[in-house]
Amino acid sequence: MTTAIDLRSDTVSKPSDEMRQAMASAEVGDDVFGDDPTVNRLEAMAAERLAKEAAVYVPSGSMANLIAVMTHTRPGDEVVLGDQCHIMNYEVAGIARLANVLPRAVRNVTDKDPAGELPPGALPLNEVEGALRFRALHSAGTTLLCIENTHNRCGGAAIPLAEMDDLTALAHRNGVPVHLDGARLFNAAAALGAEASRIARDCDSVSFCLSKGLGCPVGSLVLGTKDYVAEARRNRKLLGGGMRQAGIIAAAGVYALEHNVDRLRDDHVNAARLADGIRAIEGMHPNRPQTNIVIIDVDRGSAEEWLKALSKNGVLVTNFGPKRLRMVTHLNIAPEDIDMALERIRGTAEAIAG
Repeated sequence: MTTAIDLRSDTVSKPSDEMRQAMASAEVGDDVFGDDPTVNRLEAMAAERLAKEAAVYVPSGSMANLIAVMTHTRPGDEVVLGDQCHIMNYEVAGIARLANVLPRAVRNVTDKDPAGELPPGALPLNEVEGALRFRALHSAGTTLLCIENTHNRCGGAAIPLAEMDDLTALAHRNGVPVHLDGARLFNAAAALGAEASRIARDCDSVSFCLSKGLGCPVGSLVLGTKDYVAEARRNRKLLGGGMRQAGIIAAAGVYALEHNVDRLRDDHVNAARLADGIRAIEGMHPNRPQTNIVIIDVDRGSAEEWLKALSKNGVLVTNFGPKRLRMVTHLNIAPEDIDMALERIRGTAEAIAG
């Protein structure tokens, strides 16, 4: 039986033996009471690493973003965010259904803007400024700007520091706080050659996932000031995210922050090799990935046809549009897996071409 090469997401990675051992030997307590020492250590490590006052450990990235938005806003407020962002597309309208806020979408640059000045994933500054609204008799009023970095739907793009600085400065001039959805923040740091704390420096809150590039089985963190995180804990409880002896899973996060951050560059190298190999296949048009996400447009066949054919040939990918595929490298994908994947993708392309 052919062993599948799983490129669906970096969330499919398996914890290493060393990570499992850290989990098995973790000291635990009741985290809702604040006395799980391993959770407390993870939160302190994350806060120090991102130069924020405090952090709270939550079960998932979607919950992290929802908690962040709820903590910044009140029902009836308006949130400005990118039309391609994760909060807008993949979190079941949680900020509208549960935080009771109105999302106001601004165009994300998906490849390059017509003038060629903005990178993929960016939010055009003039369009963000035009979307900000003050509370008035007939309008809700903008109380939060959300930025995603890296940007999943925009090919895993790492938003440059200058873009981050311009957006946060604009928001703050207008009295609007900023939340950074940094699910793959450490991938952005590796791609930009900057510290994660620098990327998040001017953001009032930030979330990041342990279960994506960092290779943990579960968990995310929300960071901000001490007062902000205290309120975020209340919202975690409201959403059912309070956990008891959570040190068993938090230990994986501690291990990941100590061992799995620097190696993210390996995933980026593998993604670039994968994209280069696919680019040589007729009818397949990949992006030039900055990080670990490869987006491929196909000339022949639908994305669903490709998914089925690739799966049959032992390569698992995701559908990213009618004729678009996504492949993600991660810590369980080695260079030899890239070579094998390319061989199987070539064979699939030949079969689809007839």
